[in-house]
Amino acid sequence: MNIGKDGLNRRDFLKVGGLGTVALTLGTTGFLSLTGAKEGVAATSGFTGYGPLVKDPNGILDLPRGFHYKIISQTGERMPNGDLIPALFDGMAAFKGEKNTTILVRNHENGTNSQYPVNGKNPWSKGAAGGTTALIVDENRNVIDEYVTNSGTIRNCAGGPSTWGTWLTCEETRDLGHGFVFEVNPLDPENEMSKTPIRDMGYFSHEACAVDPTTGIWYLTEDSSPSFLYRFTPHDRSQKLGSLQKGGILEAAAIDEISTTSPSQLNSGQKFGIVWKQLNPERAQQDAKDLGCIQFSRLEGAYFSAGTFWFDDTSAGGKALGRVYRYFPATNTLELFYESTSQNELEMPDNITIAPWGDLWIAEDGGGNDRIVGLTPEGNIYTFAENRMNGSEFAGPTFSPDGKTLFVNMQTPGITFAIWGPFARRNVARQRAMNHAAPPASLAPAVSDKLTAFADEQGMSILEAAALERHGMPIL
Repeated sequence: MNIGKDGLNRRDFLKVGGLGTVALTLGTTGFLSLTGAKEGVAATSGFTGYGPLVKDPNGILDLPRGFHYKIISQTGERMPNGDLIPALFDGMAAFKGEKNTTILVRNHENGTNSQYPVNGKNPWSKGAAGGTTALIVDENRNVIDEYVTNSGTIRNCAGGPSTWGTWLTCEETRDLGHGFVFEVNPLDPENEMSKTPIRDMGYFSHEACAVDPTTGIWYLTEDSSPSFLYRFTPHDRSQKLGSLQKGGILEAAAIDEISTTSPSQLNSGQKFGIVWKQLNPERAQQDAKDLGCIQFSRLEGAYFSAGTFWFDDTSAGGKALGRVYRYFPATNTLELFYESTSQNELEMPDNITIAPWGDLWIAEDGGGNDRIVGLTPEGNIYTFAENRMNGSEFAGPTFSPDGKTLFVNMQTPGITFAIWGPFARRNVARQRAMNHAAPPASLAPAVSDKLTAFADEQGMSILEAAALERHGMPIL
C-alpha cells in the first residue's frame, strides 16, 4: 500500500514461529457503554476511547487494558490442504457464515515472485503470485478452514465487500497487463468469476473500493501519483451476484464552476462543486488527467457508511503526512475532514473502517510503530493498538458481523489477529453522527479568514471549501 442534487441543502474511514496459539490478556475492567460509561470516559467530553495502551510482554501488539488478541493465521504455516499460507496480508472483509462463523476474505499483495505465493488451481495468470484467501473462524475465534479463493493476480492491495457477500479484490499495478478488479465469492472459491476482470471498473493501479447500498454505485481509489477518485455505475444495479460483470460507466471526480439558476439573485456569482466526468476504462488515468479531474497525491483506504463515502490520501498535505476526506453522494459534496501536520496525532492514514459504535478507525502506514487510531463524533482522538513487533503497517481492519471481534492484519511478517474485549455496543445513530461530525480540533484542516468568508458566501461548509481550495478552486 506503499477510495448536488437539486433541492438538498449543501450544508447539511518472517513468520513468527510458535506464536500461533498466543493469546494475550491485558487485564479486565467493567468498561464500557456509550450510553453510560463506567470508567475512563469523561462524561462532559463524550467517548474518549479505551484508555492507555498496556505493554505487551510478548512485544507484538499493545492494546488497552481488558482487551485480548490471538494470532489466528500467519505466513508460512500450513492450510488444511497442506499448502503454505501466502505472504503480504493486506485488505480484508468479514462476512456472516453458518453456525455463528465468520468468513474472512484476505488479500495478498504479492507480485510475480514470492517465497510464499498464492497457489491456486484456477489462476488468471500463471506467472502471478498474488490473490486472496478465505478463513472460516468459529465463535471461539479458531480457524476451522483456510483456502485460496482467487489466484494469478498481482499486488492485491485492498478492495471492498459487496452487499451480496462477495469481495472485490483490487490489483495495485499496471504492469504485465494487470491492473483490474476481480470479484471473489468465498463460498465458490476459484470459480470463473474470480479470474474474470471487471474491465469497466477500469485499468489502473487500484487500491480500495466501496459501494453505496442505496444506489449500487461503487467508489474507487487509486494508489498512484497522481491518483484520482473514481465512481463506477453498473448497468445492472440490482446488487446481485453477476450484476457487475454486465459492465457499467466509469467516471472521475472534478471540480467545476456551476452556474447559478436562481432568478432572485442580484448577480450570477460563481458556484463550485464536484462533477463526474466519463472515462474510457482502458485508459482511465490518462483520460482523468486530460479532463482536468482532481489530482490527489496517493489515495488509499475507502469505506461507505450511512450515506457517506470516506477515503484518505496517505501522503498529501504540506508535510506529506496525509488527509482524510468524506464525500456525500446525496448532495455531491466533498469535504476535507483531516489534514495532518507535524503537530497532529495521526500519521499517513491507510485502511479505514467505521466501528460498530460509530468511530472512524484508521490504520497508519507511516514511520516508526504504526497504530490503529480512532476518531469520535465528539471530536476526540485515541489510540487503540500499536505494532510493537516491527515497522510494518496494519492492514484490513474489519469487525465480525456481531461486532465483538476486530480482525486485522500485520502485513509483514504476515499475521492475522483476532482482537476482542469490552468493545462498545453497536450504535447506528452514532455511526450517522460520525458522518456529520466536526473533526478533532488538532486534526482539522487549517483555513484562513478569507476562505471562511468565501465558504459562507458560497453556501459551503468550511470542510467543503477546504477540500475544493486544496485542489485549485479560486478564492474570489
